Amino acid sequence: MGNQIGLTVIFLIAISLLLVFNEMVYRRLGLKGEITRKFAHFTATLSTITFPYLFNDHWYVLFMAFAFFVLLFVSRHRTYLKSIHDIQRISIGSYLLPVSIYLTFLVAYKLDNKFLFILPILVLAICDPVAGILGINLQQYNNKINLFGRELQKTWLGSASFFISCFVISLIALYFNQEQINMRIFFIAVTVAFVSTFAEMLSWKGSDNLFIPLSVLLVLVILL
Repeated sequence: MGNQIGLTVIFLIAISLLLVFNEMVYRRLGLKGEITRKFAHFTATLSTITFPYLFNDHWYVLFMAFAFFVLLFVSRHRTYLKSIHDIQRISIGSYLLPVSIYLTFLVAYKLDNKFLFILPILVLAICDPVAGILGINLQQYNNKINLFGRELQKTWLGSASFFISCFVISLIALYFNQEQINMRIFFIAVTVAFVSTFAEMLSWKGSDNLFIPLSVLLVLVILL
């Protein structure tokens, strides 16, 4: 138990230092909030891949998720962490990120399968920022998606880049997990990419931080 508490404290300090570094870069270099926000999303989320190997109970992850949820919520109404909150759109994504990480960890923990946490978090950490950065910064020939007569907030380039990167990551991760490549693995990778891209496409105001990992998790629970 002592080691688990120590790891929790170390991880809290490490993520806090990451947020401080991100804020310094934002202030010193004058980068757009969208860029520093995506950097923090990528690095912080990717670092949680270690959770199944570090923590043997979900309560430690819950404590960290709650701590960062409170930090992000309070900082929204203060002058700090502008590197996270300085964006032109309304988004609850920063609040939902620790929630989705905990919920994904909880399911993987209860089902005793580390992979159920690893792949959803990999997709959330890598594919979501890739889609966001390309969708926002490459405007030429990049129209918003029109689905059944309704214009979505997502772009064709962003969603396409999400699908491709998700498929590649899923295929590689499934190969290492199953130690083989066959049509079943290929089908699961395609399904993960399709379902999570659709979830990201239909999300609004940052809710993709919740829907992406849960959609990947759902596919894995059904098909693995």
